[in-house]
Amino acid sequence: MIEYWHNPRCSKSRAGLALLEENGAQITVRKYLEDAPSADELRAAHAALGLPVIDMVRSGEKRFKELGLTKTASDDELIRAMAANPILIERPLAIARDKAAIGRPPENLLILL
Repeated sequence: MIEYWHNPRCSKSRAGLALLEENGAQITVRKYLEDAPSADELRAAHAALGLPVIDMVRSGEKRFKELGLTKTASDDELIRAMAANPILIERPLAIARDKAAIGRPPENLLILL
């Protein structure tokens, strides 16, 4: 089962979801802007991704600058910011067991199958 953090307004998020469905994945869709992940869930996603926390953050978002964040902010500060402002979470993000992937490009998600 893949938990898919989805923003239906995002073309990459829609493309990633379609790609997983076309490949027969069992998916639980989570509209993360409405059902924001907790800091602990973000930490677990970070561990499963194996990437720097900043790679999970949409640093080009207006909110990133409004909060005074920088690309050198601490992991804890970035995680707290994403938990409080889910618009900052890079999308789409998919988690399967102990692995995760960011669907940029959508084909990155295929490692979870």
